[in-house]
Amino acid sequence: MIVVNLDVMMARRKMSLSQLSEKVDITLANLSVLKNNKAKAVRFSTLEAICAALDCQPGDILEYIPDETGDAE
Repeated sequence: MIVVNLDVMMARRKMSLSQLSEKVDITLANLSVLKNNKAKAVRFSTLEAICAALDCQPGDILEYIPDETGDAE
């Protein structure tokens, strides 16, 4: 499973969701879906914009957590 740690990076950068939304030109609703791990996909252009705004790497935002059952999806 992929976990989005956007809230962690935003806290480290002391940036609110609305500030990030303005910087990356993405709606609050779409950022909220991503932040709350509800997104099924993310465009590379969106990930690039978020990384630029937060001055981080994709690996700072996305984390892979292996399935505890060992079943690959």
